[in-house]
Amino acid sequence: MLNAPLNVAEHLRENARRFPDRRALVFPARAGGATRWAQRTYREIDAESDACARGFASHGIGRGTRTIVMVKPGSELFAILFALFKLGAVPVVVDPGMGVRRMLHCYAAVGADAFVGIPLAHLVRVLRPGTFSTLRTLVTVGPRWCWGGASLARIARSTSGDLPLARTTVEDLLLISFTTGSTGPAKGVEVTHGAVEAMLRRVRALVRALPTPAEDEVTLVTLPFMAILDLLLGFTAVLAPMDPSRPASVDGRKILEAIAAFRVAHMFASPALLHRVAHCAQARDTSLPSLRTVVCGGAPVTPAIVERFRALLSADARLETTYGATEATPISSIESSQILGETAARTHAGQGTCVGQPTDELDARIVQISDGPIAAWSNALRAPPGEVGEIVISGAVVSRSYHRNPEANALFKIPDQGRRWHRTGDLGWVDERGRLWFCGRKSHRVNTKRGPLYSVQVEGVFNAHPDVYRSALVGVGSPGAPVPVVCIELRQRVRRAVRARIRGELCHLAARHSLTAGLETFLFHPSFPVDVRHNAKIKREELALWAASRLPREGRVASVGVLQLVPIAGWIFLLVGLAWPLASPTLRALWWIDAFFSIVVHGLQVFIALPHARRAGFSDLRAVACTFLLGATWWGPLARAARSPRP
Repeated sequence: MLNAPLNVAEHLRENARRFPDRRALVFPARAGGATRWAQRTYREIDAESDACARGFASHGIGRGTRTIVMVKPGSELFAILFALFKLGAVPVVVDPGMGVRRMLHCYAAVGADAFVGIPLAHLVRVLRPGTFSTLRTLVTVGPRWCWGGASLARIARSTSGDLPLARTTVEDLLLISFTTGSTGPAKGVEVTHGAVEAMLRRVRALVRALPTPAEDEVTLVTLPFMAILDLLLGFTAVLAPMDPSRPASVDGRKILEAIAAFRVAHMFASPALLHRVAHCAQARDTSLPSLRTVVCGGAPVTPAIVERFRALLSADARLETTYGATEATPISSIESSQILGETAARTHAGQGTCVGQPTDELDARIVQISDGPIAAWSNALRAPPGEVGEIVISGAVVSRSYHRNPEANALFKIPDQGRRWHRTGDLGWVDERGRLWFCGRKSHRVNTKRGPLYSVQVEGVFNAHPDVYRSALVGVGSPGAPVPVVCIELRQRVRRAVRARIRGELCHLAARHSLTAGLETFLFHPSFPVDVRHNAKIKREELALWAASRLPREGRVASVGVLQLVPIAGWIFLLVGLAWPLASPTLRALWWIDAFFSIVVHGLQVFIALPHARRAGFSDLRAVACTFLLGATWWGPLARAARSPRP
C-alpha cells in the first residue's frame, strides 16, 4: 500500500523478542594470527544497535540523514546499519573493491550529511576534504586520532532509555547502494523499506517450499548485504572467511570448513566462488550434505558450473541461479534441474542463458533495442514475441530512481501513469513458457555487416568446448563496421600446438550454427579482467582494447619499437662498463646515471606496469622482465590504450 507505515528494523526487534538467545551473527575474528569464530545473539545485536542509535541521535543523526558507512564486515557494521535503520537514517554503502578513485566519486555524488568509519576511512576523508565537504557529523569506529567528531564506543555508552523506531513508510529510503560501474559510471541506487520487505517475502516463500524447513536456519554470507536480509528473517548468518570483494580468490578449503562446522543450510554465491569451492571439494572428495538451498547470481552462470556444484549436494537440495541487478534483486530464478535437463542444450545452440520465470510482484517485458532515453511508456515499444530486445521491469523490488542523478533517471527509467519501468540495459527474449533468456548487455552487442551479435548467445556456443573455461565476444575496429573477435580463456595453460588444435575446433563449432557462422578470429587470453563485486562479469571493454593490440592492422607505426632501442642501448652501455672499466670521468658519470635509470627507475615502474599488463593479458613475470628491460616504452602504450575510447 502506498505510503503505508513500515520500518524493516521492526523485524530485528521482533526476532530479539521471540528468540533472544538464538545466534544472529557468527563472524571470523583474529587472535594471535589464528582464525577463531565470534558470535552475537539476537538480543545482543538488537541492544548494540539500540545503543548506537541513541548515540547517533545525540549527535544529530536522524530520519533522512544520509550517512556514509565505511566499516569492515563484522558485528560493529551490522549494529551500525540497524541503528541507522531504526532512526530512519539512510546508510550510503559503496563496495571498496571498486577502487579509491571510483569510491570517492560515489561519495561526492551523494553529498552525505554524516560519516561513520574506521580510522583508515577517516584518514582518506581528511586527505580528500573536497569530496566530503557536506559532512556535519563525524563518528569514528575505533581509535580517534587527530580529526574531530565523536568516538562510537563513547557515544554508545553515554545514553540510555527506550528507543522508538522512526515511523518510516514503504516509500522511504532504507539505504543507498552503488552499482559496480563495470559497464559505465557507478550510480547510487535508492533502496526503499518497501523493496526490502518484498525481498523478504520472496526468501520466506523459497524457504517454506523446502521439504524440511528448519526453525534455526543457518546461512553462509558471501555478500554483506545478504546478512541484512538474514537478520531480518531470523536466520543465523555466518560471515564467510573471505574478502567479499575478491570471491574469485577465495580459499575453497576455508569455505568448506565453515559449511561443515556450522551445518550451513543456505548460501548465496557468485559463479566465480562456486567454481573455486567446487574445484576444492572435488579435489578433497568432499560433499555438502547440510546445504539445502544454494543461490548463484551476479553474472551468467554456465551449465558446467551448475553441473559441477550440483554433484556436491544431496538429492533433495535446490540449486538456483538468479538474475538480478543492484536496482532489483531478484528479477527471476531457475532451478538446476531445468538447466541441466533442458536449457543447457539450448544455451550451447546459441539461444542465450535461461534465467527462469520472473518473480512474484514483478512484471518483466521486452522492448525494442534503442540507446537513447524513452520519455513515456507505450505498447508500441514492445518487441515482437520471441525477438531479442531490452529487458524492462517494474514492481515492488525495483528501485524507482537513482540518487541525485537526473541524467541516469532519464536514460534508465520510463514513466508509465503512476509507476516506472526500469531499463536493465540487458538484452533478452521470452520463450513459449514465459521464461526470460538473457542474451548479454546492450552495450556489448556487436553490430556487424551481417547483423547484430549478442555476447551471451555467441559465447554459449563456444563455452560448450571442453577446454574452454569461458569466452567473450568483442568488436574491434570502427564502430560502424567492427570485426567480431572471440576471446578465449582456457581451463588450463597449454602449448602452442594444442592451442592451434583448439582454434581449429572452435572454427568448426562456429560453422555448425547459423548465429556464429563466419566467426573465425579467436584470441587466447590468460585470465579475463572481471568486475569488482562478483569477480565474474567480464570487462569486455578492456578485452576489446587487448584484442585490438593483438590483431594486425594496416599502417601500424613502428615508433614504439624505435623508442625501445633507447633503453636497450642503455643496458648495453651498462654491460660494456662492467666488462671494460671506463677511463673517462664523463663516461663514468653517464654510466652511473644510466644505472640509476635502468635499475632504480625501471624497477619502481614495475608497480605501475603490473595492473596495465594484467589487463592486457600479460603474465606478471613477463611484465616485470619487460619493464626492467624497456621501462615506460613497454608499459606506456598499454596505459594509453586503457585510457583511449573503446574501438
